[in-house]
Parts: sequence; C-alpha cells; structure tokens
Amino acid sequence: MTAAAAPVPALPHAVSRLRTARLARSAKPFLARGGPRGERCPGCRLVPSHCLCALRPLLSPQAGVCLLMADIEPLKPSNTGWLIADVVADTWAFGWARTEVAPGLLTLLADPQWQPYVVFPGEFVAPERVVTAVEPVQGGKRPLFILLDATWPEARKMFRKSPYIDAFPVLSLAPEQLSRYRLRRSTREDHFCTSEVAALCMELSGEGHAAQTLEAYLDVFTNHYLQSKHQLPVDHGDEVHLRLQALRA
Repeated sequence: MTAAAAPVPALPHAVSRLRTARLARSAKPFLARGGPRGERCPGCRLVPSHCLCALRPLLSPQAGVCLLMADIEPLKPSNTGWLIADVVADTWAFGWARTEVAPGLLTLLADPQWQPYVVFPGEFVAPERVVTAVEPVQGGKRPLFILLDATWPEARKMFRKSPYIDAFPVLSLAPEQLSRYRLRRSTREDHFCTSEVAALCMELSGEGHAAQTLEAYLDVFTNHYLQSKHQLPVDHGDEVHLRLQALRA
C-alpha cells in the first residue's frame, strides 16, 4: 500500500510532547550545543539557520510505530525517533522506566486494531517468539512496530525488563545494507539507528513509499545537522534534497 500524503499538523507530535514533559521534570536545564546562545528550532531541533521544518513529509501508512524511549533520548538533537514521528502519522512515544508503565502505552498495546511486533534481534530471543515477516493486514489488524529507542545496552535492559511486551512476536530484521547513519555510531555496524529500523519495518509491511521517505528524510536531516555543525550552508538542490522532494510530490 502506498502511503498517502497528509497536511502537517499544527500540534506537536508524540516525541515533541514527550520531550516537553521530560524537560518539565528536569532539575536542571538540558543544554544542547550549537548555534548562537544555543538556540534551536522547536520543530526540528536544529539551529534556525539550518531548519528542516519546511521539508517535513507527513504520511499516513497503515502501519504504526510505538517508540519506547530511554530517559534522555527525547532531549537529544540527534535522536531519530523524532524523524519517525515527523513522517508517520500514527506514531506514539512513551518514556521507559523499569518500575512503572504509562497507562497510555498499555491502552495502545491492547487496542484491537493493532498487531504489535517488538523489533529486536532474534539472536537474543527464544526462537518460538521470532518472526522475520509481517502478516498482511487481516480482520482490521494493522501492524504496530514497537521500537526500543535507546543505546544498545539500554535497549537490551528495556527488552528484558518490560513484561508487558512479552506476549508479542519479535520481529528480527536481517537487512543486507549497513547503517548509513553518521551522527552517532554503534560499536556494531549491523546496528541501525531508530529511523532506519522504522524504514525497514515499513518496507516489510508493504509500505514502500513510507520506507523510502523515511530513508530520504534521514539523509536530509543528517545533511542539515552536519552542515550546521561545521557552519556550512545547506545546498537545497543536491541529490538528497531532490530525492526527498520527489517523494513528497
């Protein structure tokens, strides 16, 4: 199914709201580096001179995404879960804690319209839980991909200590391409950033346009982020921008 374009909403998306709530709980301000006096656009977290907001592509695929985010992930300007919420209309974001669970998360996971899949490497999971394909939408059940948005050590802990996801199948990805993410690097080349994982999930669920758009949007975000870091202008006519423009058309 091809994802249909939709207007960009005026209200902040799920990760933006989670970031605001996390900042409200902070005992001291979270200071992100970059830009005069450290100011950043509230819509894309980049310095104003490299703002990405006008390029945001919002789509409405059948698949949804549920982000379980480690404590400070919503605060990081380089976090790519934010990009998923920019692109995929049905995206939810919840902060993860070992001792408590957000009621909204349990409500979402129990919603009969969704078939949740926990996205995690199969080598760490009991074989009977592991699947490598996404079932076609049947009987109103839409795929909901649960992504653990954290560092690899944090994600392993989250997976082990979240009993409310134990009943769901574990989607194990076996991508042939290596990660292209250049902002934060895992020690393993087969570890993908959260936005890349979402794109692979969309591809498996038959949402090719959403998958390609997530990939292109990540490339443009990375371009803007690195150009800002090196105090260089953005070329809106380069290959990555033209690719995203074609997908948004």
